[in-house]
Amino acid sequence: MKKIATIQDISCFGKCSLTVALPIISAMGVETAVIPTAVLSTHTGGFTGYTFRDLTADIPEIAGHWKRIGLDFSGIYTGYLGSREQISMVSDFFDDFGNADNFIVVDPAMADHGKLYAGFDEDFVSAMAGLCAKADYIIPNMTEASLLLGIPYSGRHDREYAEKILVEIADLGCRVPILTGVDSGDGREGAVAYDSENSMFYYSYREHIDCCCHGTGDIFASAFTGAVVLGKSLQQALDISVNFTADCIEKTFPERDEMWYGSAFELCIGNLLEYMKQI
Repeated sequence: MKKIATIQDISCFGKCSLTVALPIISAMGVETAVIPTAVLSTHTGGFTGYTFRDLTADIPEIAGHWKRIGLDFSGIYTGYLGSREQISMVSDFFDDFGNADNFIVVDPAMADHGKLYAGFDEDFVSAMAGLCAKADYIIPNMTEASLLLGIPYSGRHDREYAEKILVEIADLGCRVPILTGVDSGDGREGAVAYDSENSMFYYSYREHIDCCCHGTGDIFASAFTGAVVLGKSLQQALDISVNFTADCIEKTFPERDEMWYGSAFELCIGNLLEYMKQI
């Protein structure tokens, strides 16, 4: 059975991070080992008064135990990391558990809509860029891509601009950068990937849905990671992830009061499994 190690926080209520990654990847038939970086009573996107338990000190202890008992993984996937210290620990984890037979996915979850998340600064961005250089795949949105490159955020998300950005990101060291939220120019939206080893671009789109739903980046990255570890090609993994993410948003859209804290991804797990069979 394939195994993935994922390192990110747990928001006990509100659908994001590990509460998204664990059920999605597990439903795909992949064993999912977790290193939680923090435990929050809710996610931070709209809730106030939430509790927060920092688990930074536990990260090297868990990793050290795993190393002593000889665990190995088919893939390693990181999401939201809360500090430069955590990034450094995850970088060490990559050194200890990454090898020629597995792959690393980094979702540089640190910004959106032109702004860094609260608590992050330029030093954090620099540390995240170093972590991305160790990854086989990175999955930034346009804000995160702009920060990684040190360029002003642009509202442009079209194909031509996306291709330019992806080539520049690949020069940072990542083999396959994937940019989400790209406008196709014909009313569709999706993701574009660039495989720097063969200088090829890959595209996947669905009809644009005019709404904002918390946690969709985590949904996309989780589905993508599961698809790749199960042997899907880059194009197939893109198609599966874009379609599943769009389904989750569409399913949540009628229940608009839920969209600010997360999508109804649970209702679309069957769709994901069908895409895995068909694509």
